[in-house]
Amino acid sequence: MVSSQKQSKPLTVSISKDAVSHVKSFASDAGKPDAHIRVSVKGGGCSGLTYSLDLVDEPKLDDKVINEHGLSLFVDKKSYVFLAGTQLEYSGGLNGKGFVFNNPNAKTTCGCGTSFSV
Repeated sequence: MVSSQKQSKPLTVSISKDAVSHVKSFASDAGKPDAHIRVSVKGGGCSGLTYSLDLVDEPKLDDKVINEHGLSLFVDKKSYVFLAGTQLEYSGGLNGKGFVFNNPNAKTTCGCGTSFSV
């Protein structure tokens, strides 16, 4: 008997190729061409929680390390709970938003897209 259930993809944080390209460009401009990115969630913002991106050289001891498209993303355990399933993308269109977090855990987001609530 063949199961009709879809195999679910493990929840992780991912980053698009375009976002990786922009991270590498920013890192190079900052004089850190070998830097990686730390993705985290902090209290604050108009919706309660806010996203944070930082260029870093190495992970912290308890970070989850995700390698994608030649870049490592480091996510601390506390933030990972809020970010699991999130796709980090880059939007450079007419609105010029920059990095965009497509977070399935966010129940509400603010207009600028940098804060959310669960």
